[in-house]
Amino acid sequence: MKIHLTKAGAETLQQELDQLRIVERPAIIAAIAEAREHGDLSENAEYHSAKEKQSFIEGRVKELEAVLGQAEIIDPKKLSGAIKFGATVKIVDEDTDEEKILQLVGEYEADIERNLLNIQSPLARALIGKEEGDSITFKSPGGEKYYEVLEVLYK
Repeated sequence: MKIHLTKAGAETLQQELDQLRIVERPAIIAAIAEAREHGDLSENAEYHSAKEKQSFIEGRVKELEAVLGQAEIIDPKKLSGAIKFGATVKIVDEDTDEEKILQLVGEYEADIERNLLNIQSPLARALIGKEEGDSITFKSPGGEKYYEVLEVLYK
């Protein structure tokens, strides 16, 4: 199964993987070695903490390797037309006139604080296939929301 990632999202995940492999992994190995030197491992909190962190790092490395290995990189600059994966969309809340700019991305790069919206979210699913000027309705936890699509960009 392919995992869709934008070019920028794939680069971000690769940077994280490199950081874990090149910096974090060697640092935790050194921390474990140092903690071992402090004697009895059964009562050594530093050792157990370092081993726990090592387990997390190794799990994340495996996850990132799997995601990047199955990734289908999509360059939004090569796309156009109705809203689809990779689109940057400017919408306005029809009730409050609040404007938002969101990019539709895959789950591994979604970060709502950076306006990167998971393609599987209710709002993203409501936007798929729409064009500038279209209105959408979707159910949010706070009730039904109404938006108008102001602009669709592929950048």
